[in-house]
Amino acid sequence: MLKKTFGMISLGCDKNRVDGERLLGEIVRHGCTVTDDLAKAQVLIVNTCAFLNSAREESLAAVFEGNRYREGNLEKIVVTGCLPEKFIGELFPALSEADVFLGVKDCSELFPALEKSYREGQRVNAVGMGSGARPERYVSTMPHLKYLKIADGCFNHCTYCLIPKIRGKYVSYPMEELVSEAASLGETDELVLVAQDTTRYGEDTGRNRFTELLGRLSALGNIRRIRLLYCYPEVVTDELIAKIAEDEKIVKYLDIPLQHSEDRILKLMGRKGTRKEYAELIAKLRKNIHGVALRTTFITGFPTETEEEHRALLSFLEEEEFENCGVFAYSREEDTPAYKLKGQIPYQTKKRRQRELYQKQALISAAKLKTYVGKTLSVICDGIDYEKSCFVGRAYFQAYEIDGCVYFTAEKAEEGKRYDVLITSADTYDLYGKCEA
Repeated sequence: MLKKTFGMISLGCDKNRVDGERLLGEIVRHGCTVTDDLAKAQVLIVNTCAFLNSAREESLAAVFEGNRYREGNLEKIVVTGCLPEKFIGELFPALSEADVFLGVKDCSELFPALEKSYREGQRVNAVGMGSGARPERYVSTMPHLKYLKIADGCFNHCTYCLIPKIRGKYVSYPMEELVSEAASLGETDELVLVAQDTTRYGEDTGRNRFTELLGRLSALGNIRRIRLLYCYPEVVTDELIAKIAEDEKIVKYLDIPLQHSEDRILKLMGRKGTRKEYAELIAKLRKNIHGVALRTTFITGFPTETEEEHRALLSFLEEEEFENCGVFAYSREEDTPAYKLKGQIPYQTKKRRQRELYQKQALISAAKLKTYVGKTLSVICDGIDYEKSCFVGRAYFQAYEIDGCVYFTAEKAEEGKRYDVLITSADTYDLYGKCEA
């Protein structure tokens, strides 16, 4: 049996990270070693993203960069994930730097494909040949923060998105398996639920069971808090709102990608909501969930978007005052319905609109954060920021790696522990303070 030292570069979203952790679990199960030092790796796995052209370029760059390690210990490169899943036809003949290709459900083929490559000295395309099994994960995050991927695929069919073409239809993972997996993760301060759309959990099997799943996970003694990401607005029901409000373990934070505010653009995007419905949902959330923090994302420069619609989106952003917001310039992706739309927006216009939206959100975020100065917040310590010479952590309204942070001083702080931090200053996205004795 193959006994090698493996390294991994995992790109893209946290859903992709979980897939990468399953590959790492397969490696450990086979008695092999995992290293963070890529210079020591004999086999390098590049777990790719293909959501946008920029992500595909980043994935290819990672393969090219990884190929430099062949001057040392590196023997094989495995390219896995979304990029080969969607583009293997053109990728396999062109990307000669890679020895093995796997798709998004091909964990079971990692070692057979690698062994064949070593044995025959040939490149191996194993995309689509896996059993779809989800082996036990090798968790790569901080011990106090773990992700739980509850479903794969999507059936929303937004006109700008490649995900259904890459990941297929929405498939909920069995509830008993998810509960067992969460229980096996050990003491976890924050369990982050992810999927292309977490709120549709169970709908592919006949009925929505998301709140039921939340109840089962909340009952686990090793899980202290649960954070929800990727909540589709039309499925944020009264039942879900009530569950978030009353369950002390569920963080009062919701990530709800809205993508736009204007009805015409939303319809072109294949989204089912309207500006009025979105505003009503936001008002309902803030009324029923005390102190709820809301994060969203928008796409600017969608085909035919007018200056008037852009200004309307700016006004919506100003009116609703999200705690956190991401803005993407529309990326024209082949094999999506929006690719064929007339009225494509020039690149410079898209970037200017993106910049204006971020400038607006910066003012909102800075004003909101300023209200915390002089107050004490409960902060989970994520470690040390050596450049700032202080500890770094997050309050409840800050999700790991996508929102701001709390930087604080203390005589001593441990990763994974919570501290009462007196906030002394704020900037656009981050808070600063000192640990209270």
